Amino acid sequence: MHLTQENDVVTGSDKGLPEDIADTLRGRIREGELKKGDKLPTQAQLAEEFGVERGAVRQALRMLQRDGLLSNTGKGSPPRIAEAAAPEPDVPQQTTAILHTCLERAFEAREVLIDVICFTAETLILALARPLRLIHQGRLRPESIQLRCLVPARGLALAFPVPVEEGDAARARAIHRELMDQRDSQLRVLRSTLKRLTREGGNRVGDVRVTYKELPFTTPVKLYLLNGEEAVFGYYQVGERPRETAGGEIQTYDVSGHKAMLFPFPGNRGGRDGAFAEESQKWFNALWGTIATDLTLSE
Repeated sequence: MHLTQENDVVTGSDKGLPEDIADTLRGRIREGELKKGDKLPTQAQLAEEFGVERGAVRQALRMLQRDGLLSNTGKGSPPRIAEAAAPEPDVPQQTTAILHTCLERAFEAREVLIDVICFTAETLILALARPLRLIHQGRLRPESIQLRCLVPARGLALAFPVPVEEGDAARARAIHRELMDQRDSQLRVLRSTLKRLTREGGNRVGDVRVTYKELPFTTPVKLYLLNGEEAVFGYYQVGERPRETAGGEIQTYDVSGHKAMLFPFPGNRGGRDGAFAEESQKWFNALWGTIATDLTLSE
Protein backbone atom coordinates (compact mmCIF):
# COMPACT_ATOMS: atom_id res chain seq x y z
CA MET A 1 0.00 0.00 0.00
CA HIS A 2 1.41 3.40 -0.95
CA LEU A 3 0.55 6.20 1.46
CA THR A 4 1.17 9.92 1.11
CA GLN A 5 2.36 11.85 4.12
CA GLU A 6 -1.18 12.96 4.93
CA ASN A 7 -4.27 11.58 3.22
CA ASP A 8 -6.85 14.05 1.98
CA VAL A 9 -9.61 11.97 3.55
CA VAL A 10 -8.48 12.96 7.04
CA THR A 11 -7.71 16.63 6.41
CA GLY A 12 -11.20 17.86 5.70
CA SER A 13 -10.47 18.81 2.09
CA ASP A 14 -13.11 18.76 -0.63
CA LYS A 15 -11.65 15.48 -1.86
CA GLY A 16 -13.34 13.88 1.15
CA LEU A 17 -16.84 14.53 -0.20
CA PRO A 18 -17.48 10.97 -1.42
CA GLU A 19 -16.46 9.70 2.02
CA ASP A 20 -18.81 12.20 3.67
CA ILE A 21 -21.70 11.01 1.48
CA ALA A 22 -20.90 7.39 2.26
CA ASP A 23 -20.69 8.20 6.00
CA THR A 24 -24.11 9.87 5.93
CA LEU A 25 -25.71 6.94 4.12
CA ARG A 26 -24.05 4.46 6.49
CA GLY A 27 -25.55 6.40 9.38
CA ARG A 28 -29.02 6.23 7.84
CA ILE A 29 -28.62 2.48 7.43
CA ARG A 30 -27.30 2.05 10.97
CA GLU A 31 -30.13 4.10 12.49
CA GLY A 32 -32.82 2.29 10.48
CA GLU A 33 -33.82 5.27 8.35
CA LEU A 34 -32.81 3.11 5.38
CA LYS A 35 -33.96 -0.46 5.96
CA LYS A 36 -33.06 -3.78 4.37
CA GLY A 37 -34.49 -3.96 0.87
CA ASP A 38 -35.16 -0.22 0.61
CA LYS A 39 -34.29 1.39 -2.71
CA LEU A 40 -31.77 4.24 -2.56
CA PRO A 41 -32.62 7.58 -4.16
CA THR A 42 -31.29 7.99 -7.69
CA GLN A 43 -27.79 9.33 -8.27
CA ALA A 44 -29.34 12.57 -9.52
CA GLN A 45 -31.39 12.93 -6.33
CA LEU A 46 -28.37 12.21 -4.11
CA ALA A 47 -26.20 14.63 -6.10
CA GLU A 48 -28.82 17.36 -5.62
CA GLU A 49 -29.19 16.58 -1.90
CA PHE A 50 -25.46 16.75 -1.19
CA GLY A 51 -24.68 19.49 -3.69
CA VAL A 52 -22.08 17.48 -5.60
CA GLU A 53 -21.49 16.04 -9.05
CA ARG A 54 -22.75 12.56 -9.83
CA GLY A 55 -19.16 11.29 -9.92
CA ALA A 56 -18.84 11.92 -6.16
CA VAL A 57 -22.09 10.01 -5.58
CA ARG A 58 -20.87 7.09 -7.68
CA GLN A 59 -17.65 6.92 -5.63
CA ALA A 60 -19.68 6.91 -2.40
CA LEU A 61 -21.91 4.12 -3.67
CA ARG A 62 -18.87 2.05 -4.62
CA MET A 63 -17.61 2.40 -1.03
CA LEU A 64 -20.94 1.16 0.31
CA GLN A 65 -20.90 -1.68 -2.18
CA ARG A 66 -17.39 -2.72 -1.03
CA ASP A 67 -18.71 -2.71 2.54
CA GLY A 68 -21.46 -5.13 1.51
CA LEU A 69 -24.21 -2.62 2.25
CA LEU A 70 -25.83 -2.52 -1.20
CA SER A 71 -27.45 -5.06 -3.53
CA ASN A 72 -28.94 -4.81 -7.01
CA THR A 73 -26.06 -2.60 -8.10
CA GLY A 74 -26.39 -3.29 -11.82
CA LYS A 75 -27.40 -0.64 -14.31
CA GLY A 76 -31.02 0.31 -14.82
CA SER A 77 -32.31 1.07 -11.33
CA PRO A 78 -31.00 2.43 -8.02
CA PRO A 79 -29.37 -0.12 -5.71
CA ARG A 80 -31.14 -1.46 -2.65
CA ILE A 81 -29.98 -1.82 0.92
CA ALA A 82 -28.53 -5.32 1.29
CA GLU A 83 -30.18 -7.90 3.52
CA ALA A 84 -27.03 -8.04 5.68
CA ALA A 85 -26.53 -4.26 5.70
CA ALA A 86 -27.35 -3.72 9.35
CA PRO A 87 -26.16 -6.80 11.27
CA GLU A 88 -26.53 -7.11 14.99
CA PRO A 89 -23.57 -5.63 16.90
CA ASP A 90 -22.25 -9.05 17.94
CA VAL A 91 -22.21 -10.50 14.42
CA PRO A 92 -18.68 -10.80 12.96
CA GLN A 93 -18.05 -8.64 9.89
CA GLN A 94 -15.16 -7.92 7.56
CA THR A 95 -12.65 -5.38 8.82
CA THR A 96 -13.74 -2.55 6.53
CA ALA A 97 -17.39 -3.01 7.48
CA ILE A 98 -17.03 -2.78 11.25
CA LEU A 99 -13.81 -1.18 12.44
CA HIS A 100 -14.57 2.34 11.24
CA THR A 101 -17.92 2.21 13.09
CA CYS A 102 -16.34 0.99 16.33
CA LEU A 103 -13.60 3.63 16.12
CA GLU A 104 -16.09 6.40 15.44
CA ARG A 105 -18.01 5.38 18.55
CA ALA A 106 -14.77 5.32 20.56
CA PHE A 107 -13.85 8.83 19.39
CA GLU A 108 -17.05 10.20 20.90
CA ALA A 109 -15.30 10.00 24.29
CA ARG A 110 -13.50 13.02 25.75
CA GLU A 111 -10.37 10.93 26.39
CA VAL A 112 -9.70 8.40 23.64
CA LEU A 113 -7.46 5.40 24.31
CA ILE A 114 -6.77 2.98 21.45
CA ASP A 115 -4.57 -0.08 22.00
CA VAL A 116 -3.73 -2.19 18.96
CA ILE A 117 -1.92 -5.43 18.19
CA CYS A 118 -1.44 -5.81 14.45
CA PHE A 119 0.93 -6.98 11.72
CA THR A 120 1.01 -3.70 9.77
CA ALA A 121 -0.83 -0.38 10.20
CA GLU A 122 -2.64 -0.39 6.85
CA THR A 123 -6.08 -1.36 8.17
CA LEU A 124 -5.84 1.01 11.14
CA ILE A 125 -4.97 3.98 8.93
CA LEU A 126 -7.92 3.32 6.65
CA ALA A 127 -10.33 2.83 9.55
CA LEU A 128 -9.18 6.01 11.33
CA ALA A 129 -9.85 8.18 8.29
CA ARG A 130 -13.53 8.50 9.10
CA PRO A 131 -13.35 9.60 12.78
CA LEU A 132 -10.41 11.91 12.05
CA ARG A 133 -12.35 13.57 9.26
CA LEU A 134 -15.24 14.11 11.68
CA ILE A 135 -12.81 15.75 14.11
CA HIS A 136 -11.67 18.15 11.40
CA GLN A 137 -15.30 18.97 10.71
CA GLY A 138 -16.01 19.63 14.38
CA ARG A 139 -18.50 16.78 14.65
CA LEU A 140 -16.29 14.85 17.09
CA ARG A 141 -14.39 16.75 19.81
CA PRO A 142 -12.10 14.54 21.91
CA GLU A 143 -9.80 16.38 24.31
CA SER A 144 -7.02 13.80 24.18
CA ILE A 145 -6.01 10.78 22.09
CA GLN A 146 -3.58 8.07 23.13
CA LEU A 147 -2.59 5.31 20.71
CA ARG A 148 -0.40 2.37 21.74
CA CYS A 149 0.48 -0.10 19.02
CA LEU A 150 2.28 -3.46 19.21
CA VAL A 151 3.79 -4.84 15.99
CA PRO A 152 6.26 -7.66 15.17
CA ALA A 153 9.90 -6.71 15.62
CA ARG A 154 11.76 -5.71 12.48
CA GLY A 155 14.58 -8.21 13.01
CA LEU A 156 12.32 -11.25 13.26
CA ALA A 157 12.30 -14.16 10.86
CA LEU A 158 8.60 -13.56 10.20
CA ALA A 159 6.23 -16.51 9.99
CA PHE A 160 4.60 -14.85 6.96
CA PRO A 161 4.90 -13.89 4.20
CA VAL A 162 7.26 -16.68 3.15
CA PRO A 163 7.89 -18.31 -0.26
CA VAL A 164 5.91 -21.48 -0.88
CA GLU A 165 9.04 -23.09 -2.30
CA GLU A 166 11.44 -23.86 0.52
CA GLY A 167 15.14 -23.18 0.37
CA ASP A 168 14.94 -19.55 -0.83
CA ALA A 169 16.09 -17.86 2.37
CA ALA A 170 17.59 -14.85 0.57
CA ARG A 171 14.33 -14.04 -1.18
CA ALA A 172 12.40 -14.50 2.08
CA ARG A 173 14.68 -11.97 3.80
CA ALA A 174 14.20 -9.53 0.93
CA ILE A 175 10.42 -9.86 1.20
CA HIS A 176 10.57 -9.23 4.93
CA ARG A 177 12.78 -6.14 4.51
CA GLU A 178 10.40 -4.68 1.94
CA LEU A 179 7.38 -5.41 4.13
CA MET A 180 8.99 -3.86 7.21
CA ASP A 181 9.95 -0.76 5.22
CA GLN A 182 6.31 -0.39 4.15
CA ARG A 183 5.11 -1.04 7.70
CA ASP A 184 7.42 1.58 9.19
CA SER A 185 6.31 4.09 6.57
CA GLN A 186 2.70 3.43 7.55
CA LEU A 187 3.51 3.96 11.23
CA ARG A 188 5.21 7.28 10.45
CA VAL A 189 2.17 8.45 8.45
CA LEU A 190 -0.15 7.38 11.25
CA ARG A 191 1.86 9.23 13.89
CA SER A 192 2.15 12.36 11.76
CA THR A 193 -1.56 12.39 10.93
CA LEU A 194 -2.59 12.10 14.57
CA LYS A 195 -0.05 14.67 15.76
CA ARG A 196 -1.43 17.18 13.25
CA LEU A 197 -4.65 17.24 15.26
CA THR A 198 -2.85 19.27 17.95
CA ARG A 199 -1.88 22.00 15.50
CA GLU A 200 -4.75 22.53 13.08
CA GLY A 201 -7.67 24.92 13.13
CA GLY A 202 -10.33 25.50 15.74
CA ASN A 203 -10.97 21.80 16.30
CA ARG A 204 -7.56 20.99 17.74
CA VAL A 205 -7.09 18.10 20.14
CA GLY A 206 -5.26 19.20 23.25
CA ASP A 207 -3.07 16.13 23.77
CA VAL A 208 -2.07 13.40 21.29
CA ARG A 209 0.32 10.60 22.25
CA VAL A 210 1.44 7.87 19.84
CA THR A 211 3.73 5.08 21.06
CA TYR A 212 4.92 1.97 19.25
CA LYS A 213 6.54 -1.15 20.65
CA GLU A 214 7.86 -4.34 19.05
CA LEU A 215 6.86 -7.90 19.83
CA PRO A 216 9.34 -10.82 19.66
CA PHE A 217 6.87 -12.91 17.62
CA THR A 218 4.70 -12.73 14.51
CA THR A 219 1.20 -12.01 15.74
CA PRO A 220 -1.41 -14.35 14.19
CA VAL A 221 -4.29 -12.12 15.35
CA LYS A 222 -5.33 -8.50 15.21
CA LEU A 223 -6.80 -6.86 18.30
CA TYR A 224 -8.25 -3.38 18.79
CA LEU A 225 -9.01 -2.25 22.35
CA LEU A 226 -11.17 0.85 22.52
CA ASN A 227 -11.21 3.06 25.61
CA GLY A 228 -10.76 0.01 27.84
CA GLU A 229 -14.40 -0.83 27.15
CA GLU A 230 -14.54 -2.83 23.92
CA ALA A 231 -12.38 -5.44 22.20
CA VAL A 232 -12.50 -6.06 18.44
CA PHE A 233 -10.69 -9.27 17.55
CA GLY A 234 -9.84 -11.18 14.38
CA TYR A 235 -7.57 -13.86 12.98
CA TYR A 236 -5.04 -13.35 10.20
CA GLN A 237 -6.00 -16.09 7.73
CA VAL A 238 -2.91 -17.52 6.04
CA GLY A 239 -3.20 -18.65 2.44
CA GLU A 240 -1.24 -19.02 -0.78
CA ARG A 241 -0.98 -15.67 -2.53
CA PRO A 242 1.18 -14.23 -5.33
CA ARG A 243 3.62 -11.48 -4.39
CA GLU A 244 5.65 -9.16 -6.59
CA THR A 245 9.35 -9.05 -5.82
CA ALA A 246 12.39 -7.51 -7.48
CA GLY A 247 13.01 -10.87 -9.12
CA GLY A 248 9.43 -11.24 -10.37
CA GLU A 249 6.21 -12.70 -9.03
CA ILE A 250 6.40 -15.64 -6.64
CA GLN A 251 3.88 -17.64 -4.64
CA THR A 252 3.93 -17.01 -0.91
CA TYR A 253 2.08 -17.99 2.22
CA ASP A 254 0.69 -14.64 3.30
CA VAL A 255 -2.25 -12.92 5.00
CA SER A 256 -4.77 -10.32 3.90
CA GLY A 257 -5.60 -8.26 6.94
CA HIS A 258 -8.34 -6.05 5.49
CA LYS A 259 -10.40 -9.16 4.63
CA ALA A 260 -10.22 -10.60 8.12
CA MET A 261 -13.46 -11.20 9.98
CA LEU A 262 -13.62 -9.11 13.14
CA PHE A 263 -15.56 -10.06 16.26
CA PRO A 264 -16.70 -7.20 18.52
CA PHE A 265 -16.86 -7.75 22.27
CA PRO A 266 -18.53 -4.74 23.95
CA GLY A 267 -17.50 -4.68 27.58
CA ASN A 268 -20.68 -2.93 28.70
CA ARG A 269 -22.67 -6.09 28.00
CA GLY A 270 -21.03 -8.01 30.80
CA GLY A 271 -20.98 -11.80 30.62
CA ARG A 272 -18.59 -13.40 28.15
CA ASP A 273 -18.24 -10.26 26.04
CA GLY A 274 -17.22 -8.19 29.05
CA ALA A 275 -14.86 -10.89 30.30
CA PHE A 276 -13.19 -11.18 26.89
CA ALA A 277 -12.72 -7.40 26.64
CA GLU A 278 -11.27 -7.26 30.15
CA GLU A 279 -8.89 -10.20 29.66
CA SER A 280 -7.79 -8.84 26.27
CA GLN A 281 -6.86 -5.53 27.88
CA LYS A 282 -4.91 -7.40 30.58
CA TRP A 283 -3.09 -9.39 27.88
CA PHE A 284 -2.16 -6.24 25.98
CA ASN A 285 -0.97 -4.48 29.14
CA ALA A 286 1.13 -7.51 30.10
CA LEU A 287 2.82 -7.65 26.70
CA TRP A 288 3.36 -3.90 26.71
CA GLY A 289 4.95 -3.91 30.14
CA THR A 290 7.11 -7.04 29.83
CA ILE A 291 8.45 -8.56 26.60
CA ALA A 292 7.66 -5.69 24.19
CA THR A 293 10.51 -3.29 23.42
CA ASP A 294 10.50 0.31 22.22
CA LEU A 295 10.23 0.85 18.47
CA THR A 296 12.03 3.98 17.32
CA LEU A 297 11.15 5.32 13.87
CA SER A 298 13.13 7.90 12.00
CA GLU A 299 11.26 11.05 11.02
